[in-house]
Amino acid sequence: MTKAVFYHAGCPVCVNAEERITEIVDRNKYDVEIVHLGENKARISEAEAAGVKSVPALLLGHDVLHINHGASMAEVKG
Repeated sequence: MTKAVFYHAGCPVCVNAEERITEIVDRNKYDVEIVHLGENKARISEAEAAGVKSVPALLLGHDVLHINHGASMAEVKG
């Protein structure tokens, strides 16, 4: 099963994207982890290393899918 990580910061755009992602991603193909970077700042460097430039973003393998624009990583770092 392929690992997928959905990074977000809790903003309304991110929460909406999380709801949609959890509805549409095939859980038989992807093991989805939800990471709220506002609550788990220790994971920010991991997200940046994976190529996340803004949230919400979905990491599928080595591909980063930026979904709309809720906040830049600089804003997440606060």
